[in-house]
Amino acid sequence: MPVKPKEYGKGDNSYRAAGGTRGIYKLVDRFFDYMDHLPEARKIREMHPQKLDESRDKLARFLCGWLGGPKIYQEKYGPISIPGVHQHLEIAVSERDAWLKCMSLALEEQPYDPDFRSYLIQQLSIPAERIRTVCQLRNNEDSDSDCKN
Repeated sequence: MPVKPKEYGKGDNSYRAAGGTRGIYKLVDRFFDYMDHLPEARKIREMHPQKLDESRDKLARFLCGWLGGPKIYQEKYGPISIPGVHQHLEIAVSERDAWLKCMSLALEEQPYDPDFRSYLIQQLSIPAERIRTVCQLRNNEDSDSDCKN
């Protein structure tokens, strides 16, 4: 039975709408394919290791739990604070937008309901902006301490 738009975000509805673990891994694979090839994603791609196997696995596992499915990220990698694990990076508006563009293009290729695609990119924009904010705050603090030395 298809999930209705107003039910996304409840229980495991988003996880199921994404095709479960298999569907999420397909989404993540396409996301990283776009990150590898889009010129505007070059900087965020360079923030990742050359070999993306672990990055792909981490993002897919995180999304499974984040979308209401099994908490398989924690099983393998332990607890996570998304802004915290990214705070050492230089992520500004352009990097946030490049990440979201890669995800949006990957979403368009999935057999998801258009309402779910819209819902998911909107929901992913929230942590993406939070990461950018944390990185910018950290960078501002670093600049302030550099000026004091």
